[in-house]
Amino acid sequence: MSRRWMVGAALAAVLLVPVAARAHQGHAHKVMGTVSAIDGLQLKVKTTDGKTVTVMMDGKTTLTRGKAKLNAAAVKVGDRVVVEGPEAKATITAKTIQLGEGAKK
Repeated sequence: MSRRWMVGAALAAVLLVPVAARAHQGHAHKVMGTVSAIDGLQLKVKTTDGKTVTVMMDGKTTLTRGKAKLNAAAVKVGDRVVVEGPEAKATITAKTIQLGEGAKK
């Protein structure tokens, strides 16, 4: 009898988890590509497979080039970037943006 209760409780727990918690959106994504446009704190990044992804920066976004921390003004069209952050409504809110190293002279 206790086994039936355990199975029933497990089944109830699975059914009570909201569908939104099991959805694809909201978990961390990683995008690699080139900045193709900048509009304030919004970037368009053309990925290595040719798709364009919208990336939003906010006050919590950390920008780096190598070990140096930068501000949002350091991002330029043509920069190679690696962006990590959660995705919602086809937009990634960047937690981190790593800018590629510039060409060595």
